[in-house]
Amino acid sequence: MAGNNASEIRVAGTGRILVAEIDAPLPEAFSDNPAADWGPAWTDLGYTSTEGVTFSKKDKLDPVETWQSISPARFVYADRDLTLKFAMLQFNEDTLPFFLGGKSTDIRKDGEATNVFQFDVPDGPTFDERALGLEFTDGSEVTYRFVIPRGQVTATDDIKLARKAAAQLGVTFTALSPGDGAALATFVMKDPAYAVPTVPAP
Repeated sequence: MAGNNASEIRVAGTGRILVAEIDAPLPEAFSDNPAADWGPAWTDLGYTSTEGVTFSKKDKLDPVETWQSISPARFVYADRDLTLKFAMLQFNEDTLPFFLGGKSTDIRKDGEATNVFQFDVPDGPTFDERALGLEFTDGSEVTYRFVIPRGQVTATDDIKLARKAAAQLGVTFTALSPGDGAALATFVMKDPAYAVPTVPAP
């Protein structure tokens, strides 16, 4: 509804970030157990920094110049970057390979020693494509979910190891085209602010 309405202001009070194999099913249920809503295909990456998630959509438009006008006659869409930037605080078999490139199965037990494991950092870039899910809540009545069905980590932040701060695994995850006219990403909202006609089932 148009006009000033404070109930439509959204604050991401808390949330979670999840990863899965490409094209993992998007959760549709909104129950009292969000972990169950996402299902076993999705892995929660755990604690993230207080900065939360930076959502970025950047479109590049190339102007079409003409002899007859100083201003562009039209624009041509040349590029679209859709990214999520966040920093993970937990170090485990899910987060470290996600940051460095690889799978949890790349971590192996190092001999017979207890709690000693090894992960080899690849010599060059690896194509580690995943699905990424983002969920945040604003109170008990509002939940937003955002899913990128196909993408990969395209940038990583420096890891600072210091006595007075937790080490962070900061990444930028970029959406890749799923092809065949499928959506680049999808929002699913449980939010009374939206007033749109219900689409009847086919």
